[in-house]
Amino acid sequence: QVQVVESGGGLVQPGGSLRLSCAASGSISSFYGMGWYRQAPGNEREFVATTIIGGGTTHAESVKGRFTISRDSAKTVSLQMNSLKPEDTAVYYCYVKPTWNSLNNYWGQGTQVTVSL
Repeated sequence: QVQVVESGGGLVQPGGSLRLSCAASGSISSFYGMGWYRQAPGNEREFVATTIIGGGTTHAESVKGRFTISRDSAKTVSLQMNSLKPEDTAVYYCYVKPTWNSLNNYWGQGTQVTVSL
């Protein structure tokens, strides 16, 4: 069983920065893939960024140049968010893909990010 816990959300003004962290636990020594999705009210959950073991990263076009995902350890990942915009307001969810051929991802409960004056 894999447990996923996010932290670091909050309220920030436009142009500000936040750093989200995600820690996962489980019997596997390191997780193949970890990343972030977000969901704003009334919208579907959308991809934000992902990283796979070995260092490969992908970011959504909407956040490129502003957000940076990094694998801090075998079981932790962070998302540095700069130049935040009101449209970045959403619940941010961390996910874990345990191995390269895992059929299911594991998800955290989400952390709220609100960008507003």
